[in-house]
Amino acid sequence: MRPGGFAGLDFPRLQFAAFSILLFVAELLFLSFSRPTAWAITVLTFLCFMYQGWWILPYTRLFSTEVKKITKYNHNDAIRLLIANVLESNRKYQLLLNLIEEEQPDFLATLESNSWWQEKMEVLEKDFPYTIKCPKENRYGMHVYSRFPLTDTKIRYLVEDDVPSMQAELTLPSGKKIQMYVVHPAPPSPTENEESAERDAELILIAKKASKKDKPVIVTGDLNDVAWSYTTRLFRKMSDLLDPRVGRGMFNTFHAEYKFIRWPLDHLFHSKHFLLAKMKRLPAFGSDHFPILVELAYHEEKKEENGEGPEPSSTDEEIAENKLQQKADESPDIDR
Repeated sequence: MRPGGFAGLDFPRLQFAAFSILLFVAELLFLSFSRPTAWAITVLTFLCFMYQGWWILPYTRLFSTEVKKITKYNHNDAIRLLIANVLESNRKYQLLLNLIEEEQPDFLATLESNSWWQEKMEVLEKDFPYTIKCPKENRYGMHVYSRFPLTDTKIRYLVEDDVPSMQAELTLPSGKKIQMYVVHPAPPSPTENEESAERDAELILIAKKASKKDKPVIVTGDLNDVAWSYTTRLFRKMSDLLDPRVGRGMFNTFHAEYKFIRWPLDHLFHSKHFLLAKMKRLPAFGSDHFPILVELAYHEEKKEENGEGPEPSSTDEEIAENKLQQKADESPDIDR
């Protein structure tokens, strides 16, 4: 067990909170408070709600925003990103192409995209001339399509031989350069990894890379983890990146078919150089994930208006190093 409880229990905190508050109301209505046990049960239920609510509170409008909103900005200093886990078996590619045509992103990242999806997305290349392609048939393929120049492009296998990540330097029309990372670490599951060690190690490696950059940084992808989990919080602490969802909402992207079982699994984090112009979840297109659209404006002069992300403690740093060391012991060629 890692700090913060069992990994699987991180996911349904919203559902736990909703159930506990409904149970609390029912107890108020139907229990007889002449009995001490009724008081004990009701207080326990309320404490359960408070505990679950503490984790998800930052991803509600009751919390102050971490990334400030901007309405007037130089569009040559802005980037519009669309992130879509396409679901490898999904064949409704035209719906995604329609969304891309409607939303006009500058940067598109697709996850779970295999050779079939690569072929269907070729029509984009006349408008998105800069690409990074890594088709795979194991649900970990990924592709990047960009209107803006990409240089120093790399496909890396940071922890697992069949799970890639991508990185590149993107140049905005103004000439500003951004370090980009696209990730999709494997989740802990009986069919993939029994524990979360592989996912955690990859996220920490990306966090360390991001924290060492003195240029603007954007990290995006499907982290196979919820925004409020201990692992994602640890990533944010170690990377010093901000989350534009804080104070705005959860922007749940999975599962697209089930309204009552949805979590924020697709993420975008960025350095303080950016303010938020737009963020929205897009309509479903046949995948089990909703795509998400984020528009950021580079604004060096106003970056101090942003809030501060969570700070790492010495314990956090020790845990992060232990997670890396654990994988390094198992895989001596791990990219550190």
